[in-house]
Amino acid sequence: MKRRQFIAGLLSATTIGTAQAQRSAKIYRIALVDPVNPTAEITDMSSFPFYVGFFEQLHQLGYFEGDNTRIERYSGDGVAERYPELAREVVNRNPDVIFVAGQRSMLDFIAATTTIPILGIMTDPVGLGMVKSVARPGGNVTGVSIDAGFEIYQKRLELLKEANSQISKVGLFLSRAVWEKTPLGAAMEEGAQRTGISLVWLSNGPLLEAEYRRAFAAMPREGTDALIVSEKAENWKHRQLIVELAAKGWLPAIYPFHPYVELGGLMAYGLSLLELGRRAADAVDQILRGAKPGDIPIYQPTRFELSINLRTARTLGIEMPSSLLVQADDVIE
Repeated sequence: MKRRQFIAGLLSATTIGTAQAQRSAKIYRIALVDPVNPTAEITDMSSFPFYVGFFEQLHQLGYFEGDNTRIERYSGDGVAERYPELAREVVNRNPDVIFVAGQRSMLDFIAATTTIPILGIMTDPVGLGMVKSVARPGGNVTGVSIDAGFEIYQKRLELLKEANSQISKVGLFLSRAVWEKTPLGAAMEEGAQRTGISLVWLSNGPLLEAEYRRAFAAMPREGTDALIVSEKAENWKHRQLIVELAAKGWLPAIYPFHPYVELGGLMAYGLSLLELGRRAADAVDQILRGAKPGDIPIYQPTRFELSINLRTARTLGIEMPSSLLVQADDVIE
């Protein structure tokens, strides 16, 4: 009897050991797709804080590239016409999960597959028909949101006006799809009327360097005296250029992320990219452990950071009110 128990126990231990070895030998394939940034930026040393937070959290969760994880990196190089082809290329390689760092290119991935889990950075996924709801996205899609609602754009208008009461006409770098196909346009108009500001939409084509230069050159003729820069991926890619052109045109501007202010932008009001990256990694982990993406709620930030560059304010001749300074999470002297 004892001999049979010993043999049974030995076989059980062998089976468990084999199963554990098989699990540890599993190589998870994660496709990371950035519509504009080069693949060299998709690392834990990236200048884009999102990827820093993403890889830090992956490591905390036990995923290591070259060990149990293979990271497959792709870039759309900012050429929107290439996004559908890129989506098909990635889907044909059949990774375990696809993460897309851009809402516009996400639509192409959603069209390319209904089975491979897709995560992405989104603004209004319900309004654009990407998911059924934020709480239960459904299908094969989930992700993180860079927008807590249209109120954040209204808040940016209010902050600009509070910083400089003379502002009357504000330009927006915003995609036509977001402006026309979601309620954002109406919400922005409502906020503009409340603060006594008129709005000018600045993007007439692909947001390439020539388009930014054209838009800034037209601002004096249109009477634009301030600027709101959205979270759009192309804006991030050209962040240095935008900040420099705003300074050259003596334009007070408010940006979506703190790094713009570090580059010399006047103000930023938005979420923490580091935290967003960590939350995205959490969702990847859930999927790799067997969760269905459609059951994972889309993460929406609840805390936003206000950053102010006082050096830029002085250069622009703006006396930043103390009411703003006491609200700021970071002030660059």
